Amino acid sequence: MIGTICLLACALAAPVTSASAAQEPQGTLEVLVAFPKSLRADPVDGRVLLLFSTSGEKEPRFQISGNVDSAQIFGVDVNGLSAGSTVRFDDAAFGYPLPKLSALPPGDYTVQAVLHVYETFRLAHGATVQLPMDRGEGQHWNLAPGNLYSTPQKVTIQTAGDARTITVEFDQIIAPIEPPKDTKYIRHVRIQSERLSEFWGRPMHLGAHVLVPEGFDEHPDARYPVMIFHGHFSSDFGGFRPEPPDPDLEPDFAARFGVAGYNRIQQQEAHDFYKLWTSDGFPRFLIVEIQHANPYYDDSYAVNSANLGPYGDAITYELLPHLEAQFRGIGKGWSRFLYGGSTGGWEALAVQVFYPDEYGGCFAACPDPIDFRAFCLVDLYGDENAYERRGPFGRIEIPAHRDSLGQVNGTMRMSNHMELALGTKSRSGDQFDIWEAVYSPVGPDGYPARIWDKLTGEIDPTVAAYWREHYDLRHILERDWATLGPKLAGKIHLYCGDMDNYYLNNAVYLMEDFLEKTTDPPYGGVVEYGDRAEHCWNGDHENGNHLSRLRYNTMYLRRILELIRENAPEDAALDFLGK
Repeated sequence: MIGTICLLACALAAPVTSASAAQEPQGTLEVLVAFPKSLRADPVDGRVLLLFSTSGEKEPRFQISGNVDSAQIFGVDVNGLSAGSTVRFDDAAFGYPLPKLSALPPGDYTVQAVLHVYETFRLAHGATVQLPMDRGEGQHWNLAPGNLYSTPQKVTIQTAGDARTITVEFDQIIAPIEPPKDTKYIRHVRIQSERLSEFWGRPMHLGAHVLVPEGFDEHPDARYPVMIFHGHFSSDFGGFRPEPPDPDLEPDFAARFGVAGYNRIQQQEAHDFYKLWTSDGFPRFLIVEIQHANPYYDDSYAVNSANLGPYGDAITYELLPHLEAQFRGIGKGWSRFLYGGSTGGWEALAVQVFYPDEYGGCFAACPDPIDFRAFCLVDLYGDENAYERRGPFGRIEIPAHRDSLGQVNGTMRMSNHMELALGTKSRSGDQFDIWEAVYSPVGPDGYPARIWDKLTGEIDPTVAAYWREHYDLRHILERDWATLGPKLAGKIHLYCGDMDNYYLNNAVYLMEDFLEKTTDPPYGGVVEYGDRAEHCWNGDHENGNHLSRLRYNTMYLRRILELIRENAPEDAALDFLGK
């Protein structure tokens, strides 16, 4: 027997219950999602997602986005859902882009259901929460092993508010993911973190994909600097291909860049990097991609957090020393460097700021907002609402995404309502919810305190003040420059396109104002912008984004060489630098 299926408290609806409970006829469209006993015997907690699509190109579960082209999604939370029971969707279920089921216009649809499974965590601070543990997929609800889903089926809605019942049945389980295997150059590491396990109340792990240099096995006494390439979850080390491009690969078309055969270009770039990496005279480094997917997102943002736990300390004081011991890292601050783009750009800068003595420099490209006065297009301290600008008589939606010509295809409200449909209590696994999970204090219910009302966009100034003091990197640098400045001289390098798709350049402008005009001692670093460059621009003024985004390693390794030569101790052995 199923218990109550709860929606977010702020949703404009009463709780939804399973079809097995007594219900008065509603006279409107309803969908019943069946959970057969043949798939799973034990009760399950989680969120049932119901998806409608008008496109048959791929399954509906792969068509949800924060822009105008998104398929339709509805979601309800389930607690103790028993095999053999049925979940009922009607107008009480919150939806996106359309808010309720009866709003679906007449037409032909492909419908599909997914059950995103949650686990129970008893956290060190005393709260008990239900969250989706990453299962090797990088926190993607539509790919997570163990999640249930239904085979897509065709349905027709005859009239608006069609008063009939549609039945969907879970009939498949997403299979486990095979972990990657070690190769000559790419090694894989996984450790249990004492700090994180204590926080989460269960064993928690950190991992890494490590690219070792040419000659690593042949020179067992050699020691190397460590380059941490921050970014989102990856199934294996990317952009490195010993084999030449596949001559039989069918060329694709990258609509974002307007480039034909982009898959071939990617393979060629990866092979070119392999040739450079193994060439005579190229510096011998270790490059590390960290695996820190967690119950809220595909990575932790590499800092300590009230809701995610001490990931910053666990990475810097547990994982990094382990890697340096296993792969013969030098193990000194001057020999460790950070770089990355987008989320990885924020992480590179944040880790350098929070651990200034442990790293020798950061290269942060297109970083997530580094000044919360420009949180995309929202001023968290001056605005009252994150979804709309308000005048005395008029209102206008705040954009969230644009192309290189400024064409808007998604708004703040759309992105956040998509997340609300995917998961209540910051559990969508998407962008605004992870910012909330990392930056917010713990709320009264044990989940992250909301920075704004997810339904209306009304900003909570108390939570915003907490964000400011703990994670607003520009504010923290200004507040603490007297102590941080001498430790960060020459270590901060920022790059952003001035047409960043998510308006991230606005926060970089504010950071630049502080760094260039008011720092004493001088910061001694770099801030650069790409003319008309979109998201992921990393300082390459000669090539378009479609190429430069594939060259983070080659772009920054050369600049790191210069920093090592300038800052390494006089008695340091620099044989790894090559010729």
